[in-house]
Amino acid sequence: MSLLFGRRAAGPEQRAAFSDRPIPGPAETGSTRYAAVDLTRAEASLQQVAVWACINLTCSAVETMPLDCYRSTADGPKTIPTPGYLLDLGGEGHGTADWLWQAMYSWMTRGNQVGTVLARSATGTPTQVVLHHPDDVRPVRLDDGTYGWWVNGRRVDAGSVWHKRVFPVPDHLMGLSPIGMHALTIGTGLAAARFGAAWFEDGGHPSALLTNTESNLDQQQAATVKARFLAALRGTREPVVFGKGWKYEQISVPANESQFLETLGYSSAECCRIYGPGYADVLGYETGGSLTYANVEQRSLDLLTYAINPWLVRMEKLLSALLPQPQYVRFNRDALVRTDLLTRYQAHALALTNRWATVNEVRALEDSGPVPWGDQPNSPTTAPPAPAPKEG
Repeated sequence: MSLLFGRRAAGPEQRAAFSDRPIPGPAETGSTRYAAVDLTRAEASLQQVAVWACINLTCSAVETMPLDCYRSTADGPKTIPTPGYLLDLGGEGHGTADWLWQAMYSWMTRGNQVGTVLARSATGTPTQVVLHHPDDVRPVRLDDGTYGWWVNGRRVDAGSVWHKRVFPVPDHLMGLSPIGMHALTIGTGLAAARFGAAWFEDGGHPSALLTNTESNLDQQQAATVKARFLAALRGTREPVVFGKGWKYEQISVPANESQFLETLGYSSAECCRIYGPGYADVLGYETGGSLTYANVEQRSLDLLTYAINPWLVRMEKLLSALLPQPQYVRFNRDALVRTDLLTRYQAHALALTNRWATVNEVRALEDSGPVPWGDQPNSPTTAPPAPAPKEG
């Protein structure tokens, strides 16, 4: 089953039986909506651009970053070929990159990734895992203290369930959902965006006042005057003639006075902070400083260090557990932080001078082929001979 397609809602008996949530849902607090926005499914939160941008940035980084396999040896880590099953962990023909995007999406929206193990190695390690949408899965605490699992309203074998969580809570099986924890903040941003759309579509105020200073009008007379006035304006481009006592006054309210633009900016920055420091700056939701090459590069490093790297470490541990020891995987983080040509060459020169990299290793980083003499470290630089002492 795919994560994004073919979903069916879990049966009501499974919803009622599921009581392992560490925080109350909206229905339990007496409301089914946050800031007039229904967030009962995680996908609704993706309408908030900042939420989608954070999730898409992280999932895409994990999906596209090169993944290398190593074996620990007494002489240090050695690169090994990637096992075949790690090339398409879902076994659906879309490749492990597609699987990684789904897994990260599940973690970042619901705090849990849940799937079915369809194949195992001779040692029992999963070699094929098909992920489910987290909303379609319900664990139920049984009388003996163990958990039963329901997928799309049907109970499945607990031994075949793949469950990996983030943001764990003591004495609870499921990890915290970032969307559920911050539904009020996300809902406020969505409500502000919808108000803004309504503002530009038909205005958040009357566009003008048509008043009569000579007499009072009842409701029907006012409606008749309004209809005749609009009929004169629409399509004919004829002049409008006012009788005695009529006054037309156009209303103009600056958009910033409606407060929704400020609310949008604030809630967007808050949504970025849900996923960690670094997102708001990189995605453009923080202002106040001039951008230079140095601080743009530093922002990229901060994004990797404080925001994306924790997710990479979690995923590395998950995938390394699928390999026989002492094998493990590592993402090539250098692919995320690109530097200019001069900076790269200066770094390569330092590595070669200090003899902790070979010429062929440097050439591989620059997508160049090896040379026959490039597998040995550079010889140490020979110091120039001391000058001969002067006579006399």
